[in-house]
Amino acid sequence: MPNRNTNKNIGDYYPGYRHPKSLIAYVVWQYHRFMLSLRDVSELLQIRGIQVSYETIREWGLKFGQTYANDIKRRAPRRGDKWHMDEMC
Repeated sequence: MPNRNTNKNIGDYYPGYRHPKSLIAYVVWQYHRFMLSLRDVSELLQIRGIQVSYETIREWGLKFGQTYANDIKRRAPRRGDKWHMDEMC
């Protein structure tokens, strides 16, 4: 059986998934950021020519949602004990 990812960068895909990591991250972000329904997100992808069922989007959200949230928290700037004031007139 031929590899479906022969012309694609293998590092851009999760093992066992046919869509790239960037698409999965975008879909999960869109679902959580804009509070859209799963069917709305699926419909927006269909407009762009990408066929993904709402059930697949639900599974991606359950599997990758917490991982993406942890990455965002880790990249957030740390709050220190120093404050800087700008002059105000």
